[in-house]
Amino acid sequence: MKNEQRYKLIWFVPEEALDASREAVFAAGAGRIGDYERCSWYTPGTGTFLGGEETDPTLGERGREEHVPELRVETVVPGDRLEAVVAALLEAHPYEEVAYDLYPLA
Repeated sequence: MKNEQRYKLIWFVPEEALDASREAVFAAGAGRIGDYERCSWYTPGTGTFLGGEETDPTLGERGREEHVPELRVETVVPGDRLEAVVAALLEAHPYEEVAYDLYPLA
């Protein structure tokens, strides 16, 4: 087992953008566990937001609190691919502001 730093990347995406966002992060180097590739986990939930006057929401309207169905997606990222994977996620994701989390793994 390699002793390199790995991270858990979590993002929130509408179902219609699931495949494109997964493809982008996998192509950039995420999702490998041992001899397995394209490893991820996702589950449905509800995202909420209220866009200000200068926003252009992909879903819903500015100035109104929105409740939208989304998927929470998780995958692993090797430390040396972190910047490329996050950049790929941001490029592929349809939202104006992408909500994502990064956690170092022990």
